[in-house]
Amino acid sequence: MTAAAGRRAPAIEYVLLAALAGLWGSSYLFIKVALETIPPLTLIAVRVGLAALFVLAVLAATREALPRGAAVWRRLLVQAWLNSIGAWTVLAWGQQFVDSGLASVLNSTSPIFVFLATALITRHESTRPVRLLGAALGLVGVVLIIGVDVLAGLGRQVIAQLAILLGAVLYAGAAVYGRRFQGMPATATAAGTMIWAAVWLLPAALVVDRPWTLNPSAASMGAAMALGLLSTGLALLIYFRLLRTLGSMGVASQSYLRAGVGVALGVAVLGEQITPMVGVGLACAVLGVAAINWRR
Repeated sequence: MTAAAGRRAPAIEYVLLAALAGLWGSSYLFIKVALETIPPLTLIAVRVGLAALFVLAVLAATREALPRGAAVWRRLLVQAWLNSIGAWTVLAWGQQFVDSGLASVLNSTSPIFVFLATALITRHESTRPVRLLGAALGLVGVVLIIGVDVLAGLGRQVIAQLAILLGAVLYAGAAVYGRRFQGMPATATAAGTMIWAAVWLLPAALVVDRPWTLNPSAASMGAAMALGLLSTGLALLIYFRLLRTLGSMGVASQSYLRAGVGVALGVAVLGEQITPMVGVGLACAVLGVAAINWRR
């Protein structure tokens, strides 16, 4: 069991968990807008490139050093493939063919995969039944928030849906594997993973998409910038901190709150109303997160 799993985390960590849910929850909207005129591979390359610059700037401002040692950089490469290169690429590709609501449901299953990996393979954290109950309850909450009818779209674009589900599996792998960086500052870990992601994805985008031939709209460019700087650069700084304080299952639980972000934006910006079903869903999602993070 990790230290994070065995002690009570300060309240600020749960505030940061909600902030992470907000940053990653808004990424679905940014991706959808950006994909209108930017191909998936180029979009993710821009995402990681901007995030790398952002995190490096923070690293310089705080006068922290980049990780050192070939072994550390090899582990960072694995983390980059799990959390960024693989997961974000398959998610962006799948969202071309799947509505954002269904994509949110499929992508929010990562806590269940984290629980299974922890219980059956790594056993690095407690897998009490209440945590499994929390994982299931949170997923039910996501479905209720978005609407049960969204599940009617299951199977229509099977390959794209499986790609998004694969993204959730990779997210789970990243959350479990990320515990290897508990002794490293969050800024340095985020910088290392984004550097690796940029090294792989920027050349690939140049070869495959030839971005100099594209004509992206202002809306797509703005969405791509927000995706890279906020939903990636800033989010990763929070993510790697929470891996140390809340553990892999705790940080994965924020995926249940992402759907609530869309509801909150609709109420605040568009004046939408929260229906009773959405209210029940929000309650289930919050209870699910609470159960996963419950400390004895």
